[in-house]
Amino acid sequence: MDSTDNKMQGKKRPPVCDYEGSDYQTRFWERGGRGYEDRCEAIALKRLLPKNGKLMLELGAGAGRNTVRYKGFERVVLLDYSRTQLKQAQERLGNSKRYIYVAADIYRLPFVNKLFDATTMIRTLHHMADAPVALEQVRNVLQPGAVFILEYANKRNLKAILRYALRHQTWSPFDLDPVEFAPLNFDFHPRAVHNWLRDLGFRIEKILAVSHFRVSVIKRTIPTSVLAGLDSLLQWTGALWQFTPSVFIKARAEGESKYSIPDDHRLFFKCPECGHSPLADQDDRIACPACNRSWKILNGIYDFRGDES
Repeated sequence: MDSTDNKMQGKKRPPVCDYEGSDYQTRFWERGGRGYEDRCEAIALKRLLPKNGKLMLELGAGAGRNTVRYKGFERVVLLDYSRTQLKQAQERLGNSKRYIYVAADIYRLPFVNKLFDATTMIRTLHHMADAPVALEQVRNVLQPGAVFILEYANKRNLKAILRYALRHQTWSPFDLDPVEFAPLNFDFHPRAVHNWLRDLGFRIEKILAVSHFRVSVIKRTIPTSVLAGLDSLLQWTGALWQFTPSVFIKARAEGESKYSIPDDHRLFFKCPECGHSPLADQDDRIACPACNRSWKILNGIYDFRGDES
């Protein structure tokens, strides 16, 4: 049992933001005028991603919008709490052996420790009511030397600073505490995020400031390609300051020793309740022989969201 499991024992689990049944991919990305944000994130990911790798974990994968950008990795595990989002990802990506679909709670990741050589967490931390616990779970499943690409919503952005100066908002963009601006939607202070990562044994290598022009009137007036090009030129300023609504960090788990990754993806899993591994296949289920809990495998999706025994 890892340290985060111990901390969670006897405590109420943090609430989870559930996109089950949501048309988020269509409503927000395809029809929501978010082409500029998508291009900016693609540019940031291209700059930060390793050229190649063995096993990528995509946390908050949703419908697989970013998954196609992980071309250098041999296998990708898509994790999301929503099974319907993962079904949409399957429709987009197919059932290739390269992709493994897992429905699970980030606070209780169902993977053995030191498994992945890279992970991304894009537009997901802002749904974490207990961000440090979620980040510790991420650190547990990363190999020493693994890359962690994290995007977070920045509370110290220029719009928030201006609104605070004009007294149009009560919360300060300068204090370190997260702000919940809508239910289970949090903005974070850059220094707080940096402190959490360093305390967990991550070394921050690069910081990019992203989405400089996320203003509706600007996006309606100037072509997306022009805005994305300008944003690309400015992203590097993140090494000096972070005042954009979105910030990308490339961090690396401390250490250099590499661990072998099993060929059989079923050996990736551990019991999210008691920590036992390996788990056992039981037709359309995967089971823990130590505590007798089991979880369904539904149309190629491993569903670890609750005890299904």
